[in-house]
Amino acid sequence: MEESPHRRRLLKQLGILGGAALPAQALAHASGVHASVAPPDSPLSAGTYLFFTRWEAAFIDAALSRLIPNDELGPGAVEAGVTYFIDRQLAGAWGAHAHNYRQGPWPQGTPEQGFQSPLTPQEIYRAAIVDIDRYCVRDLGAAFAEISGDAQERVLHDLQAGRTALPAFSSSMFFEMLWTNAQEGFFSDPMYGGNVGKAGWELVGFPGVAAAYTDLVEKHNEPYRAVPVSIADVRQGRVQLDEHGHPVHVLLSGKDG
Repeated sequence: MEESPHRRRLLKQLGILGGAALPAQALAHASGVHASVAPPDSPLSAGTYLFFTRWEAAFIDAALSRLIPNDELGPGAVEAGVTYFIDRQLAGAWGAHAHNYRQGPWPQGTPEQGFQSPLTPQEIYRAAIVDIDRYCVRDLGAAFAEISGDAQERVLHDLQAGRTALPAFSSSMFFEMLWTNAQEGFFSDPMYGGNVGKAGWELVGFPGVAAAYTDLVEKHNEPYRAVPVSIADVRQGRVQLDEHGHPVHVLLSGKDG
């Protein structure tokens, strides 16, 4: 895991080079999990969680603030609402693995075989947060959200490298899930709870919902910089549409981009 400022610049570089098309109860200590998730486009008030307890949300906020920090390049993951994005995903079908085969067997798989675990993402997050906080309290004197930023960096490095022993699964598996979800939330359409203010799209210059580009076919090696358009912008009439229903992008000048 690279240091926070370098990670932030890497995200920007990846977006410029490859585009920003990134998709998305084992232990007590938590209140009940809601069975349903808020529908897309429905606003959640600040501090409203569907899955996380406030204690769990504090852990996620602290981790995200190290993974994608708020800096001179723009808002970080916390400011962009990524905690709410992850919360909503965990409260829905993905969190419960509602569409996954779950009968086993569960031998150790290879990296090429993808996710291999009898646990759901809900169970993984809930158990990992408890166990990591126990480790931090035991060895560092406070829960993860309460230790220094440098100490949080070291904990995250150890999780990524698999050096932290978690009882139910490898720490690297949890880290990769968290890091993947952080990127998904930072670059997803804002209708899913993250990328508030289109912060991720602004960072990498992603225009959002595709427009009609027929008049640009013969233009090569010219940056396309436009005010990002979200699905909610289209649904709620906040953007002009052409005769085919495509959004009409408002192009930015060179100094704006």
